[in-house]
Amino acid sequence: MQQQRRQPELVEGNLPVFVFPTELIFYADDQSTHKQVLTLYNPYEFALKFKVLCTTPNKYVVADAAGTVKPQCCVDIVIRHRDVRAAHYGVIDKFRLQVSEQSQRKALGRKEVIATLLPSAKEPPQQKEEEEKRIKEHLAESVFFEQTLCQPGKNRTASSGPSLLTVFLGIVCIAALMLPTLGEMESLVPLYLHLSVNQKLVAAYVLGLITMVILRT
Repeated sequence: MQQQRRQPELVEGNLPVFVFPTELIFYADDQSTHKQVLTLYNPYEFALKFKVLCTTPNKYVVADAAGTVKPQCCVDIVIRHRDVRAAHYGVIDKFRLQVSEQSQRKALGRKEVIATLLPSAKEPPQQKEEEEKRIKEHLAESVFFEQTLCQPGKNRTASSGPSLLTVFLGIVCIAALMLPTLGEMESLVPLYLHLSVNQKLVAAYVLGLITMVILRT
């Protein structure tokens, strides 16, 4: 009966979306503000799929632009400003978080978050209050785009490949597995380079972890 009572609301797309904060302010002179976190809460008894849209996706990097939130859980969405320059001061951008039930494609609810880049956090109080008031009054309809440039897989691929240290450790593990095992008498390799079975097992385990890291990058 509970499912039947809430199903019409889901179909109509009026599902409340809980996001904090509802306003992002980036300061050009404070690099610590160039990366901020949106927290999406799911107080419901069913899992939600979410998607992050933006009016200007080329200005931001969204670590996880789509995903799932388990029932009565929350997820952090990291947003990084990638184009901090004077031409963008005071420009109001918008993010839209759309949620849907896992078994449906239709957006059941949405929430908009305003994002603004300001030159400095040390502006006079009166000027800062006027700027914040102008931001809150900005309710014009906007066109949103998917964060296609910031999807998790593509973002990792574009950022960097495996580090030199990872490659070096992989080569060391492969070399260790190729060395003779203790007890092998017919070998031209010096005895101090003979490894025990446990040492080779450790090398194989580390090599497996390194392989997973390389495949994910």
